[in-house]
Amino acid sequence: IIDVFNNFKIYPLIRQLIERDFFRYYKVNLKRPCPFWPDDGQCAIKDCHVEPCPEVRVHRFLLHYSKAVNTMTEMEACEQAHELGAINSTLSNQSKEAFEDWARHDDAQDNFCELDDETSPDADYVDLLLNPERYTGYKGPSAWRVWNSIYEENCFKPRSVYRPLNPLTPSRGEIRLSLSLFMFALGLCLEKRVFYRLISGLHTSINIHLCAQHLLDEGWGKALWGPNVQEFRRRFDPAETKEEGTRRLKNLYFLFLIELRALFKVAPYFERTFINLYTGNTQEDSITKDLLLQIFNETKGFPMHFDEKSMFAGHKLEAKRLKEEFRLHFKNISRIMDCVGCSKCRLWGKLQTQGLGTALKILFSEMEIKNLPEHSPSKGFQLTRQEIVALLNAFGRLSTSIKELHNFSTLIKEHR
Repeated sequence: IIDVFNNFKIYPLIRQLIERDFFRYYKVNLKRPCPFWPDDGQCAIKDCHVEPCPEVRVHRFLLHYSKAVNTMTEMEACEQAHELGAINSTLSNQSKEAFEDWARHDDAQDNFCELDDETSPDADYVDLLLNPERYTGYKGPSAWRVWNSIYEENCFKPRSVYRPLNPLTPSRGEIRLSLSLFMFALGLCLEKRVFYRLISGLHTSINIHLCAQHLLDEGWGKALWGPNVQEFRRRFDPAETKEEGTRRLKNLYFLFLIELRALFKVAPYFERTFINLYTGNTQEDSITKDLLLQIFNETKGFPMHFDEKSMFAGHKLEAKRLKEEFRLHFKNISRIMDCVGCSKCRLWGKLQTQGLGTALKILFSEMEIKNLPEHSPSKGFQLTRQEIVALLNAFGRLSTSIKELHNFSTLIKEHR
């Protein structure tokens, strides 16, 4: 049901929406230092972690990519990760003038993520369409450390549960239990299991994007991107992952349902006539809002919505404490994203983290949304431009992941 609903109703609309001007530009600070460990620089190669990769000559021929990519010299691999992970910061003068107008129009508005990106002088608008999420060559200990930190520090779990540095390579003699099974076995509360599943779902979605937009070939200055079935099976095939891949995909669907529920809940906020998605172009703004309202209408017809009332349903004081614990853990994740050594990966990691944080903010604000005044702004619940852009783009990434699962299923059948 979820696949059909997403692939035929949601995905076509969300694809159109995130290409509109309001949603294609995201303000982000990619210069914040990692607050937890020394910066690894731009690449994950062990010999490059102290110094940044050497400057790559603009007109040099791109290295030929093949299945033997790991035979590249470490410096070449470092340069490749630097190139593929670089941000395209191209913006027209017209766009820059428009951003100043947007800032004058927006009113500064409980936040689940760091707000420094919105107010920092180092923050810049990035065109998301010029910087698609795809394989960059960022991998190895640096990337694993980021995800290990997110799981280890933010999952409400006993410190005795160990995750290997490389999650795809079990340690010799190590008895590894699924973290989710550990949680159920220890009887941890629903809210804490939910948090783990959200992070796992986000991790899964990002990995699907990298498998779907993998670097298949680069020669004569032109790269070829497309689905890498072998990489997808390595991460998600039940036989190759000892059933862990199946759990990862279930968590992706769980995250999709959470963010879908948030869109359903926040619809009344946007359905008010005075709420517009301002870019200064009246016609563009009208088309954008119509598309957004179409998505909200589709969410109302979905029959399997997640029941968030089961979360934080205990005593009011306990519920308040758990909500605050969620919020603080999520803010910590947004800070860990500053430790990602690849600019493009950091961009999409920050955006999707903020999008999920915004979805949780919505689900925790049901009464405030119900009490919104029809014809005037409310101090009880507000969404900033950044939160709106992150929310819909993050949901668009999940929608794309589910669509890509169908594509990979077709390719795998064809390969048999």
